[in-house]
Amino acid sequence: MSSRTASKPAALAHTSTTLVPALLLFISGMAALVYQVLWIKQLSLVVGVEVYAITTGISAFFAGLALGGWLFGRWADRLSRPLLLYAILEILVAVLGVGATVALSMAASPFAWLEQHIGLLAWFLPFVLVGVPALLMGGTLPVLVRSLDIDPKALGQAGGRLYAANTAGAIAGTLLSAFVLIATFGVRGSALVAAMLNLLAAVGALLYVRRHTPTPITHTRSTQPARLALVLYAIAGGVALGYEVVWSQSIVQFMSTRTYAFAVVLATYLAGLFIGSQFMARRVERIRDPWGVFGLLIAGAGLVALLEIALLGRWLVLLQTQAEALVLSLGGAELPGMSARFAVAALCIVFVPTLLLGAAFPLALRLSVGSEQVGRDVGAVVAFNTLGGIVGVMLCGFVLIPWLGLVRTLGLLAVIAGAIGYMAVRRGHGVKKGRRQAVVALGLLSLAVALLTPVDRLAKLLPGARNASLAFYQEGRGATVAVVTQGQGARSFQRLYIQGVSNTGDAMPSLRYMRVQALLPLLIHNGEPRSALVIGFGTGITAGALLRYPGLEHRVVAELLPSVIQAAPLFKGNFNAASDPGVDVRLRDGRQELLRNPQAYDLITLEPPPPSAAGVVNLYSRDFYQLAARRLEKNGLLAQWLPLPTQNLEDSQSLVRSFLDVFPYATLWTSEFHEMLLVGSMEPIDLDATRIRQRFEQPPVSSALGDVGIDSAATLLATWVTDRQGLERFAGNALPVTDDRPRIEYAPWVRSKEIARVLPALLDLRVPAPLLNADPGFTRTLASEQQRLMQFYRASLHAYDGDRAAWGRDIQAVLQQDSANPYYRWFIGQ
Repeated sequence: MSSRTASKPAALAHTSTTLVPALLLFISGMAALVYQVLWIKQLSLVVGVEVYAITTGISAFFAGLALGGWLFGRWADRLSRPLLLYAILEILVAVLGVGATVALSMAASPFAWLEQHIGLLAWFLPFVLVGVPALLMGGTLPVLVRSLDIDPKALGQAGGRLYAANTAGAIAGTLLSAFVLIATFGVRGSALVAAMLNLLAAVGALLYVRRHTPTPITHTRSTQPARLALVLYAIAGGVALGYEVVWSQSIVQFMSTRTYAFAVVLATYLAGLFIGSQFMARRVERIRDPWGVFGLLIAGAGLVALLEIALLGRWLVLLQTQAEALVLSLGGAELPGMSARFAVAALCIVFVPTLLLGAAFPLALRLSVGSEQVGRDVGAVVAFNTLGGIVGVMLCGFVLIPWLGLVRTLGLLAVIAGAIGYMAVRRGHGVKKGRRQAVVALGLLSLAVALLTPVDRLAKLLPGARNASLAFYQEGRGATVAVVTQGQGARSFQRLYIQGVSNTGDAMPSLRYMRVQALLPLLIHNGEPRSALVIGFGTGITAGALLRYPGLEHRVVAELLPSVIQAAPLFKGNFNAASDPGVDVRLRDGRQELLRNPQAYDLITLEPPPPSAAGVVNLYSRDFYQLAARRLEKNGLLAQWLPLPTQNLEDSQSLVRSFLDVFPYATLWTSEFHEMLLVGSMEPIDLDATRIRQRFEQPPVSSALGDVGIDSAATLLATWVTDRQGLERFAGNALPVTDDRPRIEYAPWVRSKEIARVLPALLDLRVPAPLLNADPGFTRTLASEQQRLMQFYRASLHAYDGDRAAWGRDIQAVLQQDSANPYYRWFIGQ
């Protein structure tokens, strides 16, 4: 009988032995990823979205996993029924997981207060809330591996299968969270679903333990664990998480800032680990040279990760387009089609390296786990790998990427992976000469590719960089910021890209709505505004417009990214706001600025990214508006940018409902064809035409607004749409966006030409502006200006519909009445 034939009964026995534990770990992994997604989202509200803060918070989660693996693995070695310990862990995770979710939802204000009074010690709060349940989660894998009653020589195979099952559950948890749970049940409801999964796993373990014989506690050591493999796999964990940091900044330009895109990337990352581990688990015990194969896998992963970035090109965009077209041709909706685009990018950039890294785990178990203390050794593998990952995330995010850039950081990681492989084949036992030479060749090839790949490789692949020039590019902590010059001659303009995605620019439409965003609320303010806060610097145009209002004494801007401030001089129309001493730029998350600073303002105006982008919904929720309202002076105004093409009609209704739930006095203005402006207050907003005209006629104000086609107070007031009554009709029965129910972030994909539905629905709400002290001449001018603006909007809607004849007819009628208006002229290329 051949050895392969003889091994089949043993393999079947191992499969039978690991089936129930694998199912339990699948359920456990699913719950763990749901919690992780929820807590990362909640941590951004508690500690802020600055890269230092959120990375520190996430590290608490991973540190808990590492410590739990180490502690409970050792404890399991002393138990004859480790499955009972597993069941207890799952029950405790269910209780503490829900408790942590509820506590985090209320922790933002206490944390801000503690940080002001006790400094760094305040971090004990999020560390405990996230770290304690994570510590319990970390114990599940080593405890279940310890419960297996199998030959110690088969631990690599069995452990690899359990790791694969746990990772498969994590994939399911990732996709369920993004596509189903949070959208359906909200944050707290999703935590309850995860807790039910924990309890299901606990019940399954208790039922299984009743017919499972006690696992003997052995003290005979037949195999010695190789500590070198443990150390090398820990470093490999740092490299693997380093890849993830680099990928998160480099892949976005081929994806989207939507949560769905990040979920697909994470699921692909985990899928690579799952398939690689499952594949190797079936073969690990038959491999005669585990050190050589381990070295090849780690070194190969580094080279492939680097090559995939070095070879990126337009071919990927074409492949994505074909995948999306295929899904749509099969009857799929917009979201499945876009998800196909995301999956293609993730498969081409992320999948293969993680496949190789996943295959290394069963080998690491075989080399690192002895037969005497299985739980301890498996826990050590998990703990060291996780701790290495924490170090890798921090080094890459805080040091290497700002210092070396994305491409060079990836090159360094590939070289480190080659060094890990070399150490494995150099110091390991029984390594074949050919494999040792292959690992050396992979390392040298990684070094060559790292040196030859241009540093600006990713910059040249920016969507807007094609047929344009790159004016600014900086790969910094947490994000890549670029400025691209587009257009020709007098029509040229700058466009700001963050994480490879276009945010805004200084073309005429952007210039117009951002100046209106700042100056309109100041002009209609019922008091004498002295202070203003802008959340989101962007191009600096909104902040610069504040400099044109003479009465302001204190102008504050909260901006997250230093690179955005550095790029500001490239944009026209911002009056050098970044360097003007009259603007106080604070590098902080805008929500945290309001939470931690009791300063009150006469105006708070927001220019964040669109609400559908991941994490940005924090600045559009009812909870945020409640916080902002507490920071308004008497008669203070909050002005919220409302983009129209970036979400569906029903989602715009939810955004308006959130605003109305907080501000009893709310108005709507049309700042530009593609954008509107919500202005709210806790006190009545009186539109005194005389006062508004006097403020408008201040030379700096009239000049700034005249440049964007608003040459009088009447023209400005012509942008009025409706009051609270009209907004109530628009919002209807829509549910609000809240921190617990961030529905916009998980909304369906935006329908094609959605602005053609949203804009008419909002313009249908128009009512006459309730003016005070307006003479008949002013009223006639206002009506004429509003009629002209509406005709321009009709022309633009014709353009969206592809009706060039109707567009030409209406735009000519507009220009016949106002031929000198720079805003209208911009759209016809003048």
